[in-house]
Amino acid sequence: MSIKSDKWIKRMATTQAMIKPFSAKQVKTGVSYGLSSYGYDIRVADEFKIFTNANCAIVDPKNFDASSFIDVKAKSILVPPNSFALARTVEYFKIPRQVLTICVGKSTYARCGIIVNVTPFEPEWEGHATLEISNTTPLPAKIYANEGIAQLLFFESDEECAISYKDKKGKYQGQTRITLPRMIK
Repeated sequence: MSIKSDKWIKRMATTQAMIKPFSAKQVKTGVSYGLSSYGYDIRVADEFKIFTNANCAIVDPKNFDASSFIDVKAKSILVPPNSFALARTVEYFKIPRQVLTICVGKSTYARCGIIVNVTPFEPEWEGHATLEISNTTPLPAKIYANEGIAQLLFFESDEECAISYKDKKGKYQGQTRITLPRMIK
């Protein structure tokens, strides 16, 4: 398995529609996004679900209560202290069968106490990624829509996997909105 360079990412994005929309260079307005040396800086869209305890719901991944969040569409949001929000990427991804991606937060936000968590994009997963944005500070934290939030690193295997995310009909395949936890029944 090897990490892929900017040349590989650009080729896959333009010939295989791996990333749409795709920025072939780093855009440095606000928090940067776009192609970097060995990764791609993704953007957060202007749709958010901000965690609230107003309804005193229990956070249960097997029986998730959607009233735990308030929906916000805005150019920026404030994540409450010691809380989190969900969002989605601007970009839509189609991951090739021999590729796995890992996502890490951008240093600009990390230095402000913001942790971005995204599970790996498995081989042949596609969709808009749901982002978990945690504010670890005792103060409200501002997040800007349509700007960079995290960086994807792409790893290509020497051989294709036996069973891809698409093959196993993964429950988050093809998501286009912020997707809450799902249980397969």
